[in-house]
Amino acid sequence: MALTGFLEALDGIEVTTDPKVVKAKSRDWHFISPLLSKTLDGLVADAVVTPRTPAEVRAVAAAAHAQGVALTPRGTGTANYGQSVPLHGGAMLDLSKLSGVIEVGPGFIRAHAGTRIADLEAAAAETGQELRFFPTTKKQATIGGFVTGGTGGVGSITYGVLRDPGNIRGLKVVTVEETPREITLTGRDTAIVQHSYGTLGIVTEVEMPLAPKRDWQEALVTLPDYPAAVRLAVAIGQAPGLEKKLASAYEWPIGDWLKPLAPFIGEGRSIVIAMIEAASMPLLREMVAEAGGEITAGGPEGQAPYGRPIWEFAFGHTTLQAQKTRDDITEIEGLFSAPDLAARILEVHAAIGKTGPMRMEIRRWGAELVGSGSTFVTFTDEAAVNEVVTAMRAMGLKVANPHASNVRGVGKKTIGPREIAFKREVDPKGLLNPGRFEAEGAADTVIDRHLDTDGWLDRQAG
Repeated sequence: MALTGFLEALDGIEVTTDPKVVKAKSRDWHFISPLLSKTLDGLVADAVVTPRTPAEVRAVAAAAHAQGVALTPRGTGTANYGQSVPLHGGAMLDLSKLSGVIEVGPGFIRAHAGTRIADLEAAAAETGQELRFFPTTKKQATIGGFVTGGTGGVGSITYGVLRDPGNIRGLKVVTVEETPREITLTGRDTAIVQHSYGTLGIVTEVEMPLAPKRDWQEALVTLPDYPAAVRLAVAIGQAPGLEKKLASAYEWPIGDWLKPLAPFIGEGRSIVIAMIEAASMPLLREMVAEAGGEITAGGPEGQAPYGRPIWEFAFGHTTLQAQKTRDDITEIEGLFSAPDLAARILEVHAAIGKTGPMRMEIRRWGAELVGSGSTFVTFTDEAAVNEVVTAMRAMGLKVANPHASNVRGVGKKTIGPREIAFKREVDPKGLLNPGRFEAEGAADTVIDRHLDTDGWLDRQAG
């Protein structure tokens, strides 16, 4: 049997076929999607392999190639799209013990892929630096998982997203061949592997840029209505002299669903959650007053009275936290882009607001300040979600699909000849996370249900 031969070849490398461990390692955070919860239910690996060194990763890759065993790379399992749930069995490649910071220098940090992002932040802080941006899963997620599964996060309002040039400095990637190679990618070439869900080689090492460490202050701002919240969040993003790390606008009653924040939010008030450098707080207070708002809570990062960092209510964590109150809600991911961004968001809000309260994250996407989000929809079936998708696309928005689980289905990665050629080079047998990104798109496993999304990026051939 292929699996038996594969495991026998891994002498000295940690492996297990214990059903409880295998089932646990085959899960991630896709439970926030009611569609993925059904689609991926019951899918598990056959074994878990946990290498601790790059040499052990190469040994695993060689054995997988020899025996034809699928490998699904995994960090700590915080993916929202089910990227680390194996679609076709095989071995779960747990990279969480391939960890440790290798080097910190002026403007950069290098670490093994399984290093938790919080540990990178701690190491950077010792040198007076910090990551440019991080996911809201910073406490749990690994840097390799973020690079291969994420998009952007807290700090993207200033620095953009992972795919933007300069936001990943370098990667080391192991191929799945008879004799696995270690390929080094730098600069713009890192975008080939970014957001590929472990299908374009096994990332073993990551080098990220750093910024000077700032004194970040949190601010929970309440406002009389959602238009005021949107205008303030966009103004924060646009203000060149305001040092910021986060600005998100949430319509009432989302703030009430976020229970740790609820005591600081009056009835009917929409909110902006923000992170601002301490020296810029006087300017923020002026902007809040002009918007007719009030800062009702805040303080140094992680020390505010609501008991956790404010960024744990942003991006994917908004849904995660809100579902603790409303487990029947879900969302979609529209990309809002226009010269008058606030007006564009509010134009769409006026058209689809009846479907639920809107959430909006403000970030940079390339050279442009954009918004990303949608209304929260009460989930009854796919049709309820598709109503929002159809309405947003009819208004000219690009819509990504958080209820899909493969690269093309989600729609946040450019796919062209370069990516296709790299796939064929590094994974000639198609053993890496099979079904999530195949060289021939028609061979992808169909797991996007039937939402009429088109993705955020124009795709090239393939």
